[in-house]
Amino acid sequence: MSYRIDPRLPLTGEVRRILAEEIGKALVHLDAARDRPEQGLHKCRKRLKNVRALLRLVRSGDETFCVTENQCYRQVAALLAGPREATALVETIDRLAASFPEQSAGGGLDVVRETLVARQHELHGGVGLDAAINAAIAACEEGINRIDMLALPDQPEQAADVLAEGARITLRRARKALDKAGSRGEADDFHDLRKAAKTHGMHLSLLGRLWPTPIKARRKAVDELGEKLGELHDVFVMRALLDADDRPLGSPQETRLLGKLLKRSEKSLKKTCLAAAADLFGDSPKRSTRKLARKARDDLAAAPREDASAPGAAG
Repeated sequence: MSYRIDPRLPLTGEVRRILAEEIGKALVHLDAARDRPEQGLHKCRKRLKNVRALLRLVRSGDETFCVTENQCYRQVAALLAGPREATALVETIDRLAASFPEQSAGGGLDVVRETLVARQHELHGGVGLDAAINAAIAACEEGINRIDMLALPDQPEQAADVLAEGARITLRRARKALDKAGSRGEADDFHDLRKAAKTHGMHLSLLGRLWPTPIKARRKAVDELGEKLGELHDVFVMRALLDADDRPLGSPQETRLLGKLLKRSEKSLKKTCLAAAADLFGDSPKRSTRKLARKARDDLAAAPREDASAPGAAG
């Protein structure tokens, strides 16, 4: 089984199957996070993003279910955001050191890194993390029990329209965020672009051969853009921490080099991300998904329909 909608099967059953698989894997990672928070939390949040991307893709087919469940898993992800972000900030310092080896060779980032590692250990220990994991597990288990409530249109033409609409909304969101990021360049604009790019990449996986153009190269480009936008997001978060007064990362002298490297990294990453996003999302979302809708209708109608009582089929 895979994170891909099988056109030979009814859409409802396929979406239910993928939801159950992804939430089940999230539960496994949550359990592992008790002993290895860094890896477990990161992998769990990736599965939750997969779940939410799927819900966005089919939202127009059962809006009440998809909106409610998306809010549920957004809240679960928020429970785990603090510990995961603490790890990402340490990784950001390490990336800066690797990107600017000459400037950081004298240990100018050492004090900040030690401070961030201490915060990471603080967030990864104690009852706070256990409570967050327990709450996340409970929410995911309840979510699995609600999966059978999902009901989508399974006729090929209607199913194709649902998939095309979900893909179009995400592409439109990416195009809007790209325009704002290019004109304003605010952290929130790039964050919206990152979320839309990540969701689009997951939609490419879900739609597989239903996408009207060769998917492999586009998926690779989207993944690379997502990574760069993630690095840029971490830079924005670090700069905000640097400007905060409540818990300083160090004295002005100890954080001077960090401030300089963050500015240089931000400028470079913005330029790279805007260029890559323009290549991916410069086309009209409506035009792109019109082709998807036509191809999906043809492919779904031509696919041999397996028995609806088979595993994964709609109940």
